[in-house]
Amino acid sequence: MGSYALVSADASRLLEIQELDLAIDRLRARLEELESQVDVARAQAEVAEAEARLGELKLSLDAVTRGQRRLESDVDSLEQKVEAERMRLYDGSVANARELQSIEHEVEGLRTRKSKVEDHLLEQMEQREELERQLPPVEEAAAMARGRRAEVEGASASELAQVERDLDARRSERADRTGEVDAELLSLYEDIRRQKKGVGAVALVDGVCMGCRQKLSPVFLDHLKRETGIRRCEYCRRILVVS
Repeated sequence: MGSYALVSADASRLLEIQELDLAIDRLRARLEELESQVDVARAQAEVAEAEARLGELKLSLDAVTRGQRRLESDVDSLEQKVEAERMRLYDGSVANARELQSIEHEVEGLRTRKSKVEDHLLEQMEQREELERQLPPVEEAAAMARGRRAEVEGASASELAQVERDLDARRSERADRTGEVDAELLSLYEDIRRQKKGVGAVALVDGVCMGCRQKLSPVFLDHLKRETGIRRCEYCRRILVVS
């Protein structure tokens, strides 16, 4: 293969083919993503996560609200009991001193219980306020996630059609270019491309291989100047195109 003379026209076309191949690789990868609905699945996962957070927050808020109502009912009940016992103290229906003293102790006990319940009620009210404060941004995040999902679903179908059109165009253009390049050179290029992550031909710029980014040695660069056949990097062995 080294006996083949790499003329400037072949070199130029080979780099064009390389650029087309890289574009085709990118389009094929994107096509696979679109066909597998990766973007849609990601958007759906974001919606599920956002709605799960919203659901948990609403459940917590409902639980706190129920607890607050129960405590409010307990406070009302205790207040009624206190008032009922106080009336017995002062309405004259009880004359026995010991019994009156017992009622006073009962009133004091009810007031102590009522104070503790009121403290718990205040904690529940504060917790409810905090949960209500958190609710709007979480609701907004869920709505935005649903909006993104709808947008991605619509854009995905549109992009899929565009990628297919671009891919067909690049493949057609590549077929035209490969017909203009020597078969031996093209075969070598494609072999190297398979081995080197899709890059088989690169430019040599200021003594640096644009494939492996290595600076070639002065001795090798001097050798390249005299080489009339296919030039390859001394490090990565990709085809070098010298401008």
